[in-house]
Amino acid sequence: MKLIDSLLTDAAAIAAVRRDLHAHPELCFQEVRTADVVAQKLTEWGIPIHRGMGTTGVVGIVQGRDAGQCGRGVGLRADMDALPMQEFNQFAHASTHAGKMHACGHDGHTAMLLSAAQHLAKHRDFDGTVYLIFQPAEEGGGGAREMIKDGLFEKFPMEAVFGMHNWPGASVGTFAVSAGPVMASSNEFKITIRGKGCHAAMPHLGLDPVPVACQMVQAFQTIISRNKKPVDAGVISVTMIHAGEATNVVPDFCELQGTVRTFSIEVLDLIEKRMKEVAEHTCAAFEAQCEFEFVRNYPPTVNSAAEADFARQVMSDIVGADQVLAQEPTMGAEDFAYMLQAKPGAYCFISNGDGAHREMGHGAGPCTLHNPNYDFNDELIPLGGTYWVQLAKRWLNQPSQA
Repeated sequence: MKLIDSLLTDAAAIAAVRRDLHAHPELCFQEVRTADVVAQKLTEWGIPIHRGMGTTGVVGIVQGRDAGQCGRGVGLRADMDALPMQEFNQFAHASTHAGKMHACGHDGHTAMLLSAAQHLAKHRDFDGTVYLIFQPAEEGGGGAREMIKDGLFEKFPMEAVFGMHNWPGASVGTFAVSAGPVMASSNEFKITIRGKGCHAAMPHLGLDPVPVACQMVQAFQTIISRNKKPVDAGVISVTMIHAGEATNVVPDFCELQGTVRTFSIEVLDLIEKRMKEVAEHTCAAFEAQCEFEFVRNYPPTVNSAAEADFARQVMSDIVGADQVLAQEPTMGAEDFAYMLQAKPGAYCFISNGDGAHREMGHGAGPCTLHNPNYDFNDELIPLGGTYWVQLAKRWLNQPSQA
């Protein structure tokens, strides 16, 4: 493994920053203290900053030896927000805020990018500009979208943008990246079936919405098995059914809620269209009324081929080609998708290990994402920092992609 010496030297100090962030988690669009810490460190290292983009986002601007005169730029992105969940760990850097936890490793993502920032600012052995994007509100707030709305790519012109997420399970020293869809779109639906309440012993006097809902849930799965192509991935999960308040009353209405995941907008369009048709026509068949709501949250995260291959080459030089795996697509979602809709780029995984790195006092459960026993592996800080540094330098030192 070819790590940058200075990143190894500074790893303990950056790890201390990471643990401080872990102990003080902040939810989406509330990352005020986190942004202050990031801004203070960047300023300390002589990096100009822009604050307030996407509410609490921070952008650091590291110009190379040419003071950025060549006009070229590349973006590196880390997310900063925590999750609204209670931490079970009891080690020294556990969350001090009840009901808030860095259970997805965004504290570590911030730390890895800070590690790279310190080195890039000290050496500046490249031409052009590296934009360090510290993004708020990945966990459901769409912070990437909001930064773009605030002019991220107009104010900070970059040829490509890259993101990285820790991935528990594989051993430290392993990366994964692939071209094409790597994370799914995230969408929510809510369907209200309105019938006519009555005494449960005399159902013929009312219109029971519950059997309508049962028919609808079953019919939705035929969209997956019979409407879309078998080779196209798609998931419809009805996760909530709410109806009634008493055992002897046929309710007035029944409410279905759930999620839809796809790797393409075309499949998403098909599923939304067919779900609406199935819902409305099923209700009509039973003489019930239908209210259909479908909300598109995050689009699919799709890596551009050239940039994914470029990232793979950088990783291979650091850890060896056999340690850079194919990126198995996941039905989880990621708002870096918005950045990849606007710019070429790639979103990769860096392995977080099996959880053995956790200190005395960790929870009894596994070290998996969105789990109350999770903790980021600080061993990744110099590795992730090395990847960021080498990727940025190599990108800017190659011929322009324009």
